[in-house]
Amino acid sequence: MILAKANSSPPIKLAEFLEQNKKVDKVHYPGLKSNKYHKIATKQMRGYGGMFSFEVKGGLKNAKIVLENLNICTLGASLGGVESLIEMPGNTSHMNIPEEERKEIGIVPGFVRLSVGIENVDDLIADFSNALESN
Repeated sequence: MILAKANSSPPIKLAEFLEQNKKVDKVHYPGLKSNKYHKIATKQMRGYGGMFSFEVKGGLKNAKIVLENLNICTLGASLGGVESLIEMPGNTSHMNIPEEERKEIGIVPGFVRLSVGIENVDDLIADFSNALESN
């Protein structure tokens, strides 16, 4: 694993990459100018943090394929380490909530949560690019 350099780009580069990828429906991250909370987050925060979520086109089946094809991110039920961790709440933390209720709160099939770690952002982007192309 290649660790991020002190002067490398923040996790926003990965969020921007995912937002522009044709295999991703939506990215939920206050650091993106397209996010409805961007202005308020900019006023309240000095940075936007390393955690965000995104929705893979094609729902659960395609999201599972993406997660299975990542090499850098580790599948984790808890997103609190220094390494990049990824999970699908619909299959883990929220699996006991009925599907209709999950959809109401935004946990749709293909919804993925990501905690960006200290790895080199270019390595992460390459890993996600490869994984997204696998479905």
